Amino acid sequence: MTDRGGDGISRSPTHLLHRAGQCAAEVFQGAMAGTVTPRQLAVLMTVAGNAGLSQTGVVDRTGIDRSTLADVVRRLAQRGLVQRRRSRADARAYVLKLTEEGERVLKAAEPLAKRVDGRVLNALPGNRRDEFMTCLRAIVTTLEGMAARA
Repeated sequence: MTDRGGDGISRSPTHLLHRAGQCAAEVFQGAMAGTVTPRQLAVLMTVAGNAGLSQTGVVDRTGIDRSTLADVVRRLAQRGLVQRRRSRADARAYVLKLTEEGERVLKAAEPLAKRVDGRVLNALPGNRRDEFMTCLRAIVTTLEGMAARA
């Protein structure tokens, strides 16, 4: 990426993180052939590891905002990948669990997603990959903390 216009955009971490996310999403979509989106996979993985988790719990674990998560869950339920029902403990909350079809889709998608992650990380020299992941986690943790205080 060159800074053709001289406007400094190639030095903007916000812009570069956005572009990196776009590029990674394109690679992901190509590998998944339209099976699931990155957010759908995040929800499926989170629900698989936490059966009976509420939608609020999925929001907390994934960082997906409530309205977007509700839409993702609705689409996954329409496809028969997740089951959504009222919580026995709190009738206002919905709890989620994977269906057999959801488990099948997740099982097929996980190795593809790992290959995509590998392709993304292969853009860096091997000795920088762990540092990159540590920095990404630090950015997310710090900015989430700032957003919570705002």
